[in-house]
Amino acid sequence: MGREVEMIMTSPQAEFFLKTCKYPAFVGGFGTGKTETLANCAIRDAFEAPTGMIALYEPTYDLVRLILAPRIEEKLSDYGVRYKYNKQENIIYCSTGGCADFVLRTLDNPARIVGYESYCAHVDELDTLKRDHAADAWRKIIARNRQRPRGVEKAFNRVSVYTTPEGFRFVYETWKRDPKAGYEIVQAPTRTNPFLPPDYIDSLRASYPPQLIEAYLEGEFVNLTSGAVYPEFSRILNHCDTTVQPGEPIHIGMDFNVNNMAGIIYVMRDSALHAADEMVKVRDTPELARMIKERYLLEGHHVTVYPDASGQNTSSKGASVSDLSILQQAGFTIRANSVNPRVKDRVNAVNALILNDRGERRLKVNTHACPSLTECLEQQPYNEHGEPDKKTGHDHACDAAGYPIAFLFPVCKPVATHGAHVPHMSR
Repeated sequence: MGREVEMIMTSPQAEFFLKTCKYPAFVGGFGTGKTETLANCAIRDAFEAPTGMIALYEPTYDLVRLILAPRIEEKLSDYGVRYKYNKQENIIYCSTGGCADFVLRTLDNPARIVGYESYCAHVDELDTLKRDHAADAWRKIIARNRQRPRGVEKAFNRVSVYTTPEGFRFVYETWKRDPKAGYEIVQAPTRTNPFLPPDYIDSLRASYPPQLIEAYLEGEFVNLTSGAVYPEFSRILNHCDTTVQPGEPIHIGMDFNVNNMAGIIYVMRDSALHAADEMVKVRDTPELARMIKERYLLEGHHVTVYPDASGQNTSSKGASVSDLSILQQAGFTIRANSVNPRVKDRVNAVNALILNDRGERRLKVNTHACPSLTECLEQQPYNEHGEPDKKTGHDHACDAAGYPIAFLFPVCKPVATHGAHVPHMSR
């Protein structure tokens, strides 16, 4: 940089400050200093490219006026930089050599992100926007971020994001779930900031429910939609590293959907079910049966399948032979009732294994081997009718996972007992 300044930071703030990737994201709970981190990084970029333009973004004009502009002005004053804030243009002009200018813009109308180029950009609270709105704004911001300031030999156009995790929205999808090259994330819990009042965290805990606390104190992505189907599932607390061992019996939950078959592979460990593998988005029942047979049956595993009872009707492929017959002919043991359990009973059975009233978690998921199941358990909400929502696509893996649990660990008596059991249709 052109000058030396002293900046005091927490450990996550310093880690983020030193990031060298193209698109870093600082995701933190309340009180982790997101705006302070933004200001520090923006000032750094302004000193590195004194002939450039640094773009700063807030969701609304009020946030620009009340939070962002005053913080940048404070930093510039602290570092002895003369400036003039043109409120009509929303540009902070720095008259002292050695510091770039700042253009302040809002995210409420991405179509207005035009008419200028920036060297680096800093985006505050991007995840407060709806997913499509955030994606549109992001595309416009990175398109404008192409300036090549004179005197900067190795210009590096970086765009940084600072946000509270607001559920499974744009930031989760872009930086956490499946990040592309150059997208890196730093997550900061509130407790990492030693400068907060002593009672700050306790006051938040007294004011927010558990799921919001995970987001707003721990900086974690959680389902913030009212009425999550599996609210106690945690990819940390319910995680296991279990893999299927040679010759070990396996239990497979199966959901039938044309071109979207799902199979969840469990093993039993100490009276708990461990999801160790998954097969999702499979074309049809014959294809799923073939995959299971090649991966497990021919390798010496005894395979027990707990299918969707609707498979006794017609094949997912549309043939006259039933799905259950296809599975039986493949050599699997079939365990199913004549009808599916009530959705409420299946969901309650799954939730009881996720976390019971004794604090026990008997449903474990290898989150690395079962990414679809993990995401579905985290994100599936209830719809307006009080049923698990099927419009988001998070139902198939959850349904498949629930059939073995409802059969082996029911929360009530089976729905049907007269001929309901298809007993050990074995090889």
